Amino acid sequence: MGWLNRLWTPWRYQYIKSASKKAERCFLCEAAKDPEKPENLVVYKDEIIIILLNKYPYNNGHLMVAPIRHVKNLEDLSKDESYKIWEGIVISKKILDESYNPHGYNIGINLGKAAGAGLEDHLHIHIVPRWVGDTNYMTTIASTKVMPQLLEESWKELRKAISKMKNEK
Repeated sequence: MGWLNRLWTPWRYQYIKSASKKAERCFLCEAAKDPEKPENLVVYKDEIIIILLNKYPYNNGHLMVAPIRHVKNLEDLSKDESYKIWEGIVISKKILDESYNPHGYNIGINLGKAAGAGLEDHLHIHIVPRWVGDTNYMTTIASTKVMPQLLEESWKELRKAISKMKNEK
């Protein structure tokens, strides 16, 4: 076994365990109720939207923007919610630019289980920062993503960036 290296990712086990069972409570609604609680990973909240880190990110800085109102479908959003969600995407890009200087972004919505939605009942948009070369052999051969920064450190960095952005207004 000397030739086999192991990269431990214990935080993924919670995701694997929870993937098969339906959550009793919506984590987005819970985070909106207590945005200052560090484990909720909220970066920004106003009266209409919430921006938070994904607990199971594809890359460091992987954010989600969601309406605070528990709504499933795009067509059920109010005009204010639609506008504020887009504004949240722009805010997310600005703070990620400030904190991480990515080379690009994947921004998208997974509607329905077949489309990969882990949370089907509360609409949310993913903002994933990307860098040239950020996918490597680990993803291809080991189904493992190497994350260079702890989630808590990402949260601190992005909270600092949002605070700076608010002070500049």
